[in-house]
Amino acid sequence: MIRSILFAAFLMSSGTIFSQNLKTVSYQDGSQKLNGLVTSNAGKKLPGVLILPAWKGIDDEAKNAALELEKQGYVAFIADIYGEGNIPTNMDTAAKNSGFYKKNYEAYQKRITLALDQLKKNGAVADKIAVIGYCFGGTGALESARGSLPVVGVVSIHGSIGKDQSRANGPIATKILVENPADDKSVSPEDYNNLIKEMNDGNADWQIITYAHSKHTFTDPKSPDYNAVMAKRAWNHTLLFLKEVLQ
Repeated sequence: MIRSILFAAFLMSSGTIFSQNLKTVSYQDGSQKLNGLVTSNAGKKLPGVLILPAWKGIDDEAKNAALELEKQGYVAFIADIYGEGNIPTNMDTAAKNSGFYKKNYEAYQKRITLALDQLKKNGAVADKIAVIGYCFGGTGALESARGSLPVVGVVSIHGSIGKDQSRANGPIATKILVENPADDKSVSPEDYNNLIKEMNDGNADWQIITYAHSKHTFTDPKSPDYNAVMAKRAWNHTLLFLKEVLQ
């Protein structure tokens, strides 16, 4: 009982922290309204990090990442990929909506580009921007590199790393870090090997770190897959990578 009360209090306090430190930024893709979140240091000329959330849209993991990145001296912006009125409320809808953007990758790249524009409008130095993404957002991080979007580095955190093999491999100038859970059943050996071939074909600066005893959503404290030790290591690897490419 006491633990439940304490947990509820923690969630309430977390919501208060989010509301105090993250500001809603509304922007458009044609007639579709999008609602992203930016850190409280918006407006300062600082390196920027775009956060692409998991398949249910903006969640606490993305918000926590933004707040932590602000402490590291970055302006962080959480993208709204789906748009107002299209946020999934269950797993089936999340799978359908994310599947659309995985298939229609140019539409995904466009939504990421619009979010990057907002990040720059909120103070991020244009030539010092990176992208990190979780799950579906990890796919988006890789699409940022594939699409030659104006970013210097991307981090795919337990992302879906496969792509349609009918798409030709092209040059990749963006530095890439893939944080891959060893026991992620959504990543096949073929996907893994094809990604390495794609990055080598593109002469990319790439690195894959595999985390032992970790299932798909190993970085999310709310997930049954959560692995605290490996999640901490993954975050430290993310910060090290961002420091290299942005500072």
